[in-house]
Amino acid sequence: MERAIERIMYASRWILAPVYLGMSVALLAISVKFFQEIIHFVPHILEMDEANLTLKLLTLIDLTLVGSLVIIVMFSGYENFVSQMDIGLSTEKLDWLGTHDYGSLKIKLASSIVAISSIHLLKVFMNIQATDNDKILWYVAVHLTLVISALLMGFLDKISKHHD
Repeated sequence: MERAIERIMYASRWILAPVYLGMSVALLAISVKFFQEIIHFVPHILEMDEANLTLKLLTLIDLTLVGSLVIIVMFSGYENFVSQMDIGLSTEKLDWLGTHDYGSLKIKLASSIVAISSIHLLKVFMNIQATDNDKILWYVAVHLTLVISALLMGFLDKISKHHD
């Protein structure tokens, strides 16, 4: 009975496979938004002042970071929790594929989220006159919470690896 339960539990990891495949759809949505921003952005590039140009570029960078985050979650999650990817020798393989454990995946995610939050906060500061002071305070508080959380996760990961 125990063996049957363990086999069912182990096989249930495949329930996650369609979820990781669904992340491809999310990546496609991010790509559509990226190119939609470029299409709106490029025709007006000569008319834009430096601040608006920077804001548009930050939006593109933000979308790129979110897309990269989706890739990290999709591939690392699949490899860590479902199955190793069987990529042929003739296929180009990402160097980091198969090298991230759950701890390093958490650190990468936290770092990416902090970077995305930093870009969002910079966008808010570049357009500070259009944002209420109480909202700015909340943006900063949330960002600092994310930074502190990422630092604590990194510290705890370092401590746990040091004691192993």
